[in-house]
Amino acid sequence: MSTPHLKLGVTDLSFHRVTASIISHVLTDMGFSVERIYAPHQDNFKNLKSGEIDLLASAWLPSSHGIYKADVELAMPLIELGLHYQPYAHWGVPDYIPEHAVSQISDLLKPDVLAKMQKTIQGINAGAGITRFSINMMKEYGLSQAGYEFLTGTEDDCFSAFENAVATHTWCVVPLWKPQFLHHKHKIRELADPQGLLGSVDRAVLLLRDDKQALFSQAQLDTLDKLHFSNDIIAALDYKVSKERQVLDDVTRQWLNQ
Repeated sequence: MSTPHLKLGVTDLSFHRVTASIISHVLTDMGFSVERIYAPHQDNFKNLKSGEIDLLASAWLPSSHGIYKADVELAMPLIELGLHYQPYAHWGVPDYIPEHAVSQISDLLKPDVLAKMQKTIQGINAGAGITRFSINMMKEYGLSQAGYEFLTGTEDDCFSAFENAVATHTWCVVPLWKPQFLHHKHKIRELADPQGLLGSVDRAVLLLRDDKQALFSQAQLDTLDKLHFSNDIIAALDYKVSKERQVLDDVTRQWLNQ
């Protein structure tokens, strides 16, 4: 009997790669051969809709990826499995910026803050929830009019902009999320978002196409549904891979074995 082959879609960001690596180990241990296919957020969901991939790790529901999931389900019902962690988007500042000066988004408009704050806010790719939310915030909070500029870019563009600012003690804003490895190393204070434009706390889950459910036994589906990690665990593993340059699959296998 041939080994069943699964195509696992992975949103191509570091912490998604960490979670997908754990899922891959679990599926391999069940007897599947697993091929990981990396793509940006929206392309990942398009691949799920077309059947190019069988599963997706991880979807953030309902805020960040709910619109993409709804589009897939026009063509194919999806099964949600597990609770990988509970992610959420936020804007943060390094903790050397006094809280009395900047504690919420609207504080970025204070004259004394405008005088000190770096005006470029460096984000990640256009399809990410944090990017959609941030572009809307620039308008709704009047930040663009005040001289701030939001840029899309790569993960590395975003993280290095923050770390470069910290190295020189520059005042800066980072559009971020949990889990993420920067939180493992830096104290980043979250800014209050009184207008609630950053979405809610999401559930990070594995999505399985309904037409692939028959490949699994009920016990295997139950195992996948019991996979619960946490923001701190994923951030710590992400740090080992992204900053300490340890081998991804070795890091996650070691964690699983423990």
